[in-house]
Amino acid sequence: MTSEPSGFDQTFREMFRRHAAGVAIITANLNGKPFGFTATSVASLSAEPPRFTFNMARSSSSWPAVANAEYIGVHMLGLENQALANRFARTRDRFEGDHWEPGPHEVPILKDVSGWLVGKIQMRLSFENNAVVVVEVVDGQVGGDGTPLLYHSGGYSRPEPLDYEI
Repeated sequence: MTSEPSGFDQTFREMFRRHAAGVAIITANLNGKPFGFTATSVASLSAEPPRFTFNMARSSSSWPAVANAEYIGVHMLGLENQALANRFARTRDRFEGDHWEPGPHEVPILKDVSGWLVGKIQMRLSFENNAVVVVEVVDGQVGGDGTPLLYHSGGYSRPEPLDYEI
C-alpha cells in the first residue's frame, strides 16, 4: 500500500537541503565482496557503550551486505575526500584501485580519510523501504586533519568559523 503525497514533499526536500550534514562512507563485506555507499545520516547514539546509527534505503545495492553482515565500517570524510564521496555515491567501481584494504573483521577500510570505526551491528530496524542500523564500535582510528566534508544544498562545502566564541 502506497501513501498519497502529502503536499509537503517539496517542503521536506528543501528543508533537508538546508540542513548541513557530515559526509561518511559505510562499508561492509559479504561473502568476500566489498560493498559501500556514501551517507549523510550517520549519528552518534551513545558514548557508553560507543554506538552510532545510520539510515539507508533497502533498495540500495549495498543493502544485502548491510542486511547480512555482522560487522560494518564507517569512514568520516574530510575536505580532501570529495572524489571518494562522489565515487561511492555515483559509480559502480567503488573498490577498484588501492584506496582501501581489508580491516578488522574483514571490513573494507578506506585509506586517507579523517577516521574510521568498525562496529558490530546490534539492530536493523526496517520501516517501509528504509532501515535504521545501530552499530556498537569495536575498533577504529583517527586520521587526517579533522576538517569535515559537509553536504549542504546539493553540494559539498566546508565549515566556516564564526566570530563568536564560547
